[in-house]
Amino acid sequence: MELGLGGKVVLVTGGSKGIGLACAQGFAAEGARIAICARGQESIDAALAGLPGGIGLAADLTDAEAAAAMVREVEARLGPVDVLVNSAGAARRSPPDELTPAFYRAAMDAKFFAYINVIDPLVKLMAARGCGVIVNIIGAGGKIAAPAHLAGGAANAALMLVTAGMATAYAGQGVRVVGISPGLTETGRVAEGMLSDAKLAGITTEEARARAIARIPLGRMAAPEEIASTAVFLASDKASYITAITLTMDGASSPVVV
Repeated sequence: MELGLGGKVVLVTGGSKGIGLACAQGFAAEGARIAICARGQESIDAALAGLPGGIGLAADLTDAEAAAAMVREVEARLGPVDVLVNSAGAARRSPPDELTPAFYRAAMDAKFFAYINVIDPLVKLMAARGCGVIVNIIGAGGKIAAPAHLAGGAANAALMLVTAGMATAYAGQGVRVVGISPGLTETGRVAEGMLSDAKLAGITTEEARARAIARIPLGRMAAPEEIASTAVFLASDKASYITAITLTMDGASSPVVV
C-alpha cells in the first residue's frame, strides 16, 4: 500500500531504542526523512547506523527549553516537521508502599512532560502551517490500573486526555493527534518493568514474564515493529479521518468496548 510518506519530515522522540526505533525504521522504509531524539548520543549513533540519511539529536525532553531547542534544530536542518511520533521517556515502576509524592512527580516529568514539552511547540507550528500529525505512543497502563504502575499509569492517562483534547482543539487547523497504547511489547523497557512486578509478587522475573504472557489471549507479547506499523499507517493520508482516539494494542488483554 502506498502511504504517501515519501519525503515527509518525521521526528521520533525516544527513537534510538525499542518502539521508537522501530517507528523510525518504519517511516524510513516509506521514504520519509527521519530525525530521532534521545538522551544519550551513544544510543543515537547506534540507531543512526541503520537509518541512512537520518539525523539524531541528544536532549533531555523533561526540560521544556531543551525540547523546544531540539524542535528548532530539526526544522532548521530538515525543514518543517510533518509528523511527530512521541515515544520518549518512561516512568519507573514501584510497589505501592514505596510510592511518594516525589515519585509521582518524577513519573509525570519522565512521561507526561517529556511528551508535552515537544508537542507544545510543534502543534502550534503545525497549526500555523495548516497540516501535521502527532502520534503519541502511550501505554495500556493509562486505562488499566496496575499496583506496580500507579505513577506511570497516571501519566499515561493524562496523555490520553491530552491526545483527545488537542485533536479536538486543532482539528480545524489541519492537525491530527492520535495515540497508541501498547500492552506488553518485547522491549528493554518492559523487561525492566518485570523486575518491579516480580518484586511485588515475590517471584522471579522469569515467573513474572510467564504469568504476564499467560494473561494475553494472543499468547505472546507484541513486537515493536507491529506497533510501528500502526503508527506509520495512522500518520499517513490513508488515516486522514482518524483523530482524537487512542488505540489499544494489547493482544486482547483488556477486551472492552470504548
